[in-house]
Amino acid sequence: MRERLLDRIGDRRGDLVELTRDLVRIPTVNPPGEAYAACCELLGERLRARGFEVRYLRAVGTPGDSDRFPRMNVVARREGSRPGPCVHLNGHIDVVEAGAGWTVDPWVGAVRDGKVYGRGSCDMKGGIAAAVVAVETLLELEPDLPGAIEISGTADEESGGFGGVAWLARQGFFSKPRVNHVIIPEPLNVDRVCIGHRGVWWAEVTTHGRIAHGSMPFLGDCAVRHMGAFLAALEAELWPKLAARRTTMPVVPEGARASTLNINAIEGGQPRGEGLPSPCVPDSCRIVLDRRFLIEERLEEVKGEVVAILERLARERPGFRYELRELMAVEPVLTDPGLPVPRTVAEAIRTVLGREPAFVCSPGTYDQKHVARIGGLRDCVAYGPGVLDLAHQPDEWVAIEDLVTAARVLALSVRALLLGETAAFGRSGGL
Repeated sequence: MRERLLDRIGDRRGDLVELTRDLVRIPTVNPPGEAYAACCELLGERLRARGFEVRYLRAVGTPGDSDRFPRMNVVARREGSRPGPCVHLNGHIDVVEAGAGWTVDPWVGAVRDGKVYGRGSCDMKGGIAAAVVAVETLLELEPDLPGAIEISGTADEESGGFGGVAWLARQGFFSKPRVNHVIIPEPLNVDRVCIGHRGVWWAEVTTHGRIAHGSMPFLGDCAVRHMGAFLAALEAELWPKLAARRTTMPVVPEGARASTLNINAIEGGQPRGEGLPSPCVPDSCRIVLDRRFLIEERLEEVKGEVVAILERLARERPGFRYELRELMAVEPVLTDPGLPVPRTVAEAIRTVLGREPAFVCSPGTYDQKHVARIGGLRDCVAYGPGVLDLAHQPDEWVAIEDLVTAARVLALSVRALLLGETAAFGRSGGL
């Protein structure tokens, strides 16, 4: 049966490509959260035709949700012929903006040199397509498997996942006894199993000043200069400390094994509009901090390092006033590689590729954080097609061969988890 399953997925290479292209052609750009409903309906109606019960679920009231941009999610479930565990395959439908620098249309799904190009092809509509075709093929060959299979397409992962997996987890969609095992087909290379991610703390810092005429700045107090003093302190004091910290987590790429801080945005002064700006001393300046921290660091210490610099400047620098607002805080996640999902996916990789898989952690967070902290479900990994470094880049692509490989690994993994790993991988009767 194993060879039949692998061969049949290979036969469906064209279907994998076309589903990936169909998904790419729906520009689910977040923010603001466009075309979520259309993408959910494409997945939902396809899975309904394969015998899944389909639910469309709007996360009303979550960040960004509105009648114009509803935070829509789709959850499809198929019950097996007899009791057993539930395996859930989750993928986010949202993508970041295309940005500049493309040599192909980002919304066409161009096929060239064995690759599908387009925004979201790698992160992560190719992974969703691989999951759907894997499950369809498995059920085509073995319709009487025990347990249940769920596939979800969820909103807003690129902006924290609060209108998607986080909201669904609060409704019980990622907790036992409904679900036992979760695989998220994020692009982390087809020979790697991702068992977690670093932590994240996003914060907004605003410095305040006093407005005055730009020709007489001595009558005002420049908030941008105050922010400059804060940035200088980060350069001199915090960034060197972060670069020296290292984690034992297997984070990839190598540079992400240190703590990092990114200035995500900066805004100051008066709005410019179409013409010249008004001649004013800016009375406010705002930055957004994106701090990624290690499992060896405590969240309160991460916050405290920034607060300590701000408080020192408030004591030492005349007129320095600030506000600090937390935007998001997520602890690092690390799944035990001995749990059923990571062991099973690793064994499937060995079977399909004939080589030893690597257990890795992601430099950035993904929706596993909500499965673990809200759903309380630890048996979860990320595994899918695509090269992590291509995410959010111009000319994003996914290799067609990786789509096939990932679909094969996912099909073997789902089957193994439904049947019990021992029977599924030949240690007690074989495939």
